[in-house]
Amino acid sequence: MAHIALTIAGSDSGGGAGIQADLKAMSALGVYGASVITAVTAQNTKAVTAVHGVPQDMITAQIDAVLDDLNVKAVKIGMLTTPDTIHCVVAGLDGYPGPLVLDPVMIAKSGDLLLAAEAVATLRDVLLPRARVLTPNLPEAACLLDSPVAVGRTEMIAQGRALCDLGAQAVLMKGGHADGEICHDILVSGDQVLAELCAPRCKTANTHGTGCTLSSSIAAGLAKGLPLELAVREAHSYLQAAIADADALNIGSGHGPVHHFHQFWPASGKA
Repeated sequence: MAHIALTIAGSDSGGGAGIQADLKAMSALGVYGASVITAVTAQNTKAVTAVHGVPQDMITAQIDAVLDDLNVKAVKIGMLTTPDTIHCVVAGLDGYPGPLVLDPVMIAKSGDLLLAAEAVATLRDVLLPRARVLTPNLPEAACLLDSPVAVGRTEMIAQGRALCDLGAQAVLMKGGHADGEICHDILVSGDQVLAELCAPRCKTANTHGTGCTLSSSIAAGLAKGLPLELAVREAHSYLQAAIADADALNIGSGHGPVHHFHQFWPASGKA
């Protein structure tokens, strides 16, 4: 029987992030992906040119339809846009017993705003406490805490613990926005550091959708029954290989996507 994960997120018409990236990553890791679309974006590798939020009743209908029929073992939550959308998703998942992976999507790789400023507090106060694991990058963690961006390992751990204090069971502090030749991701749960994952920083502009890909990959691992630390390690290894092959995929003229299917088909040429 197939392992099933659900992604609740926005659609990326360019195919590199959001729902599209989530479903690709889940499939690549051997998990059947279902989806609930919260917003439709007009987007490519250069910019987000339009965002249309899906009405709340339609979001609710999608959640109900999936959970009524599919045996969903884990849920990834990404782009939510507004306070009303957040409340809608929280209500739709009321009673769902599986783990939630929350990626607090705020800004696209192009720099375009994807979460309304007034929605940050709602996400922090209403949804964050439901998360089995929260996966912020350093600017997102700082925004949620209304603090300066963490610099160095000690500050990353402190902010991870502070986010756990707000209710998340665990926090994966992603170091992609930090300086240095080595990128550090740190998995924190309460006062414990569960894992530190390090990788050489890949010199590429093609990193569109990395946050979506990582969080959905963690959800895939949890859907397969992996403990959280192993799910995070598998997702990290998968993403690093997808980034390493991103330049060969070579999509678009801006921030191109990672190669989600690097282990299945080689990439070459310009698309």
